[in-house]
Amino acid sequence: MADVTTADQASPPIKPGIITLARHGEPALSRKVRLNAPEYGDWWARYEIGGLKAGQTPPDGLIAIARDVDVIIASTRRRAIETANAVVGDRVFTTDETFIEAPLPPPPWPLWLKMSPKRLGFFARFWWWFFDHHGGQETRAQAEVRAGEAADRLAALADQGQDVLVLAHGFFNWMIADALKQRGLTKLVDEGHAYWSIKRFSRA
Repeated sequence: MADVTTADQASPPIKPGIITLARHGEPALSRKVRLNAPEYGDWWARYEIGGLKAGQTPPDGLIAIARDVDVIIASTRRRAIETANAVVGDRVFTTDETFIEAPLPPPPWPLWLKMSPKRLGFFARFWWWFFDHHGGQETRAQAEVRAGEAADRLAALADQGQDVLVLAHGFFNWMIADALKQRGLTKLVDEGHAYWSIKRFSRA
């Protein structure tokens, strides 16, 4: 009598893939200025459409990850696309606006108060996150929904056994990372929020 192969024997469990969230490289727009709140709004608008500072080299580890993954996704922002081009070489990648950065509307401050874009960015994020100051742009609640949708998409790919690399943005990557943890994925690597840094997740 011929052997009978059960469904379990015919279909071994799929090994979950790994999700890598990478921040883009250093943008070309200088932060060595002092701005008031409206000027920061203009500065951020230029940042959002700008590309990378010339002469950068992606970390070898990130290039190695890009070489081995199954799926590569970049935000539709220019700095993310240029990062992807620098990292993945001749490999094909897709772009998706789901992964763009969360907005940074300038805080409601008097015109005489000026500081660096880095510091103003911190306070803009604080006002957006804790006081729902969005200036008609995407709210925190809306961004959290978007991060959840991104996490669901990435988790579904990983659950199919595919390794995924996302080349996007610092804060929104953090929001996606939080959503992945809420969905039961385990953090494997966290290099913080520096340019070119990565966070990696997989199901245990």
